[in-house]
Amino acid sequence: MTAEQLFALANAAVLPAWAILILAPRGRWGWVDIIPRVMIPALLSALYAGLILTYVHGSGGGFGSIALVRQLFAHDHVLVAGWVHYLAFDLMVGVMMAAKMDQMGLSRLSQAPLLMLIFLFGPLGVLLIWVTEWLMRWGTK
Repeated sequence: MTAEQLFALANAAVLPAWAILILAPRGRWGWVDIIPRVMIPALLSALYAGLILTYVHGSGGGFGSIALVRQLFAHDHVLVAGWVHYLAFDLMVGVMMAAKMDQMGLSRLSQAPLLMLIFLFGPLGVLLIWVTEWLMRWGTK
C-alpha cells in the first residue's frame, strides 16, 4: 500500500474507536469497550511495527539530532509510522483518562471535550484532566 493509503486507513480506523470511547456506555470489558481498549490499538500497533520494521532502516535518519529526525521522517512510510504512533498512544491514553474521569465522578458530558482534546492535542487534554482532578479535590476541602 502507498503511504497515503496507509495514512487514510489509520485515520479511518481510529475515528470509530474515539466515537465509542466518548459516546458509548462503558462497562467492565463489555464488547463495545474492547474496540477502543484493545482492537484498534492492537491494529495500529501492528501497522506501526510493520512500517518501522520495513522502512526505518532505509530512511538514513535517526534520533540523535533534529536534522536526523527530519531525515528519518522525510520518508513517507516512516512519517506514517510516526503518525500511527500518535494515533495509537493518544487512544490508549484516552482510554486510561476516561477510566480516571469515571472514577473522579466526572459526567460523560464533561468528559467529551477533554477526550477530544486528547484526540487532537494529546498532552494538553491530559494536563487539563489533571487540573480538573486537582480542582475537584481542592474544591472539596
